[in-house]
Amino acid sequence: MKWIALVFMLLASPVWAVEPDEILDDPVLEERAREISANVRCVVCQNEPIDSSNAGVARDLRLLVRERLVAGDSNDEVYDFLVARYGDYVLFKPPFKPSTYALWLAPIFIIGVGGLAVFMMLFRARRTATRVPSDLTDEEQKALDAIRAAQKKDLP
Repeated sequence: MKWIALVFMLLASPVWAVEPDEILDDPVLEERAREISANVRCVVCQNEPIDSSNAGVARDLRLLVRERLVAGDSNDEVYDFLVARYGDYVLFKPPFKPSTYALWLAPIFIIGVGGLAVFMMLFRARRTATRVPSDLTDEEQKALDAIRAAQKKDLP
């Protein structure tokens, strides 16, 4: 019996935060509102869209989005209004401009530095594995040469 309740809760998860009094009568406007609010970050929760956040600010933002749509704003005008009020941080995909270059380019830089570090580590490991110590005595050098000669004989 408990698993049935859990299944219903999981199926209803995308609409947990949107309350019935927020839903617009026009299904087209409501769909646009859901699309916009899925791309807007809750300024309290930070990594959660306002559509699924229970924070009071998220509710206010959802209502604000719906008010702007009812007033006749396009999706871009709603995004512009929210950015003007809360900054680029409110968008999950902020625009590529000088103030957000670090945000967009940091992952590429981090991956590049990580790749370079791995390359250097592998290069250094291979170089040290094939290096022959130069401070061998004459006896040690003769023994090493004998081992190498024996290995060459064993190879087909």
